[in-house]
Amino acid sequence: MPHGAHPDRPLLSRWLRQDLGLLVGAVGTSVVGALLVWSATHETAGTAYLVRHLLNTAIGIALALGVARLGHQGLRLVAPWLYGLSLVGLVAVLTPLGTTINGSRSWIPVVAGFTVQPSEFAKLGLALVLAFVLADRWERRVAPSNRDVALGWLLAAVPVALIMLQPDLGSAVVLGALAFVVIAVAGAPRRWVVGIGVAAVGLVVAALTTPLLSDYQRDRLLAFADPSADPQGIGYQTRQVRLAIGSGGWGGQGFMEGRQTQGGFVPYQLNDFIFSVAGEELGYVGAAGLLVLLAFIVIRIFVVAGRSGDAFGRFVGVGVGTWLAFQVFQNVGMNLGVMPVTGLPLPFVSYGGSSMFASWLAVGVVNAAYAAAHRDRV
Repeated sequence: MPHGAHPDRPLLSRWLRQDLGLLVGAVGTSVVGALLVWSATHETAGTAYLVRHLLNTAIGIALALGVARLGHQGLRLVAPWLYGLSLVGLVAVLTPLGTTINGSRSWIPVVAGFTVQPSEFAKLGLALVLAFVLADRWERRVAPSNRDVALGWLLAAVPVALIMLQPDLGSAVVLGALAFVVIAVAGAPRRWVVGIGVAAVGLVVAALTTPLLSDYQRDRLLAFADPSADPQGIGYQTRQVRLAIGSGGWGGQGFMEGRQTQGGFVPYQLNDFIFSVAGEELGYVGAAGLLVLLAFIVIRIFVVAGRSGDAFGRFVGVGVGTWLAFQVFQNVGMNLGVMPVTGLPLPFVSYGGSSMFASWLAVGVVNAAYAAAHRDRV
């Protein structure tokens, strides 16, 4: 029996076999998100969105703890099934079960006004299945073969294609970035890395120049550079977001005191543009503090991945860290007007059950790798 292990170890100590820093950072960021959502919605909905956001956070934490208890070996066994289930959701949303909002058929209504967005869970499913496919050869110290790499990209291409049919370019690009980094870290031949990079650029160009995207989606992507191109639609949104953030100054206008936020001038502020609430009401200092919290979560995930005792845990951590880092960059970038508007939520902060659950499930799978690396020392 390993030194320090004991079969009668109290159940509580087993549950505490988590990366507490990662948990605390995610909880703190979710609480900040709840306050920002409350500020953006209290004039029209009172505490309704605040309560829902906190409930989503509580459910997310429970999911994370449950997944972490499953362990990375358990996750390794169910990874293909979770990936398959995510594909079922992506297919279902394209059937009459799905509903179209803002030009994208990305949601499945459930009960009491709640909806499920399958593309959020596809990110987790892809991270798990890529780790499952690529870990074996890494652990045998053998570079992935062309067949392994081709299989990895095929597994990524299927959900990307289904998501593009919605269409949802933002989520598709996140999945592509996730797959690109995991496959590169796994040791893919350089020709594969360069070739896929070129193909990804070609896909984005095709999305902007062909009917691959709806007119609404294309307008969202192009109006960030020239808001006057769509002055009543996405151009109006981007102008209001920039005005809100710019008017915050260093110290902000005060919590629940932002003129743009409290006046309801920023559309979709509780999800897509939640960062503008921080910029206007908490100022540059407060917005930077929120970015520090998000950066801490991402860095901590990469640290756990680097310390993982096996390839599966390492690749899952790399995939999850890439997913969250890219999504933070894209969301904050579109709020600041330096990236196109793609509708990606800010992890742990934006209002939305699917995004919150997926973000916390990501914490859970990373903590499963952490627990595996520290099981002999706790």
